[in-house]
Amino acid sequence: MDVQRREDGALILTNPLPLEPYERCVGESLEYWGRHAPERAFLQERDAQGNWVGVTYGQTLDKVRRIGAWLLRSGAGVEKPVCVLSDNSVAHGLLMLACLHVGIPYAAISPAYSLVSKDHAKLKNLIERLDPAIIYTEVAARFAPAMQSLQGLHQAQWVVGDADEQPAGALRFSDLVGEHDEAAVQAAFEAVTPDTLAKILFTSGSTGYPKGVINTQRMMCSSQQAKRQLWPFLQDEPPVLLDWLPWNHTFGGNHNLNMMLRNGGTLYIDGGKPVPGLFDTSIKNLRDIAPTLYMNVPRGFDMLVPALREDAQLRKQFFSRLKVIFYAAAALPQHLWDALIELSREELGEPVPMVTSWGSTETSPLATDCYFQADRSGVIGLPVPGVTLKLLPNSGKLEIRLKGPVVTPGYFKQPDVTAKSFDEEGYYLIGDAVKFADPENPAAGLVFDGRVSEDFKLTTATWVSVGTLRVKGIEALAPVAQDIVVTGHDRDSVGFLVFPDMAACRRLAGLGDEASVEQVLAHPAVLEKTAQGLKALHAQSTGSSTYADRAILLTTPPSVDGGEITDKGYINQSAVLRLRDDCVQALYAETPDARVIRI
Repeated sequence: MDVQRREDGALILTNPLPLEPYERCVGESLEYWGRHAPERAFLQERDAQGNWVGVTYGQTLDKVRRIGAWLLRSGAGVEKPVCVLSDNSVAHGLLMLACLHVGIPYAAISPAYSLVSKDHAKLKNLIERLDPAIIYTEVAARFAPAMQSLQGLHQAQWVVGDADEQPAGALRFSDLVGEHDEAAVQAAFEAVTPDTLAKILFTSGSTGYPKGVINTQRMMCSSQQAKRQLWPFLQDEPPVLLDWLPWNHTFGGNHNLNMMLRNGGTLYIDGGKPVPGLFDTSIKNLRDIAPTLYMNVPRGFDMLVPALREDAQLRKQFFSRLKVIFYAAAALPQHLWDALIELSREELGEPVPMVTSWGSTETSPLATDCYFQADRSGVIGLPVPGVTLKLLPNSGKLEIRLKGPVVTPGYFKQPDVTAKSFDEEGYYLIGDAVKFADPENPAAGLVFDGRVSEDFKLTTATWVSVGTLRVKGIEALAPVAQDIVVTGHDRDSVGFLVFPDMAACRRLAGLGDEASVEQVLAHPAVLEKTAQGLKALHAQSTGSSTYADRAILLTTPPSVDGGEITDKGYINQSAVLRLRDDCVQALYAETPDARVIRI
C-alpha cells in the first residue's frame, strides 16, 4: 500500500496495482458468456418438488433480450424504474439483468417492508419516491396486503410469478418473455454507458426513511474488475456459489451475483437464511452443492459452525472444493474465525483462507479487500485498485473517506443529502473509522474501528469504541448473545442490551419450545452464564471503557419497522438505543429491576 502523509495531517492510501480497463456495462459479461458458454448453468433454484432448475447462460441471454424488448415498450425509463418487492429467484434475476441490459433503472426493496412491517410506512414512502412503471412480486398472495396498502400511490403495472394466482389487472412473468425486438434491444444496449443509472439500492437509516443510493454501471463493473485482479483464481475455473444474501443489498446483488456473472460462474439460490427454522434449508442445500466460494454474514457462520462440527459428511462436502471463506457486513467474532480454521485443518490438513472486504452500498460495495491471509478476524485489507482512501484524525480515531470509480455519484432525488455526503475534495463521507493492523507496516492492512458517530464518552471522559467492544462482548457472552448494543453515553460505566440466541438459551435452561421467552431468559442457568461472560470480559479489560458491568437480555426481537435490523441481520445501534430507551434507563436505575444482570 502506498502511503502519502500530507501537511494537513491526512494520510492518503492507494494500491500500487493500477485498475485495469473494465467493461462498459454489466450486460457485456452476459453477452460474452451467452456466446462462449451457452450451455453452462448460471442461475439455479429449487422447484416445488425440490429439484434444482434454472437457466443456462445462453437461455439467460435470450430471455433477457426478450424481457428487455417488453420493458422498452412498457413506459419504464430513467424516471420510471422497475421495482421488485420479493426475494431472490431466477425470474427476479432475469428481470434485473434485463433492466441493466437496456438501461432501465432497477430498484429492489427489502421484502421485510412488505411482509414483516405492520404499517408498510417505509414501503409506501419508497414507492411514492420511485414512481415505478413496473412492480414485480414472485408470489401474489404473500404480497397482496402490501399491494393493497399501495393503492392510489402509483400507476405501475403489477407483474407476478407464473406459479401463483393472477390477480385482476396483473401480468404473469412469462408475459414479459415474448417476441425479441432485436434492433430496439441492441440500440438500447449500445446506448448504455458507464455512467448510466443501473440500480437504486436503499440503505436502512437509523431515523427517517431509507436513502436511495444511485448505483451506476461504472461502479459495478470497476468493482468486479478490481476483484478479478485481487482474486485471480476466479479465472482458473468457473466459480460455484450457494448464496441466500438478498439482491436488494449490495453484498448479495453487486458483490456476489455480479461476481458469478463476470467470471462465468454458477449461482445456486439458497432459499434458507441464518434464522431458526430456515437455516435447515441452507444445510440441506449444502449437502447437494459443494461451493468453491462460501460467503456469509457472521450470523450465518454462527449457525454453520455447530452443524459442521456435528456432521462429518456435511463437513467433507462443504470443504471438498472450497477455495475461500468470505465474511462481510459485520465483524466476525474471533471464536468463529478460529473454529472455521480448525475445522478446515481437520478436514483438509490446511486452513482454507479466511478473508473479508469493506465498503458500503455507496461503494458498490468493494473499497478495501483483504486478499491475503490475515492472522486474525477484523482485518479489512488494503484499498482496491482504483480507490483512494483519506484518513483523518477524529475523536481519537482515524476517520476514513474514499473516492474512485466504485463510489456513488449520489442519492436518488435527494440532492441535499448528496451534497452533504462528500467533502470539499470529493471524498465520500462513509462515517467509519479504521486503524492499522500493524502501525509499523501499513501493508499488513487496515482494521475496522467502528462508526465514528457510534462511539461515545463515559463521564470519565474516556472514549468507548463501540464496534470493538460489541465484538468482544459477543465473544464473552457466547452462546447467550446473538448480538449486542453498547450503552453508556454520559454514564459512569458501560452496559449491554443483549439480543439473545434463543435456541442456545433454551438448551442452557433445558427448556423446550413450550416455555415462553421470558421464562427462558429468567432461568438461573441463563442468568449465570451471562454474568460469567461479563466477569470474563472484566477480567481481561484495561479500563472502564473496555467492559460492561451490567446487561439486560431483551425479550423482543429487533424491529424492522423501527429500523433496528437489516435483511442481513445487522443491528442498527442508534435505532435500538432510541427505540429501547426504557431499557437503557432500567440499566442505570438506582434500584435496578429484576431484568438487570450486574457484576
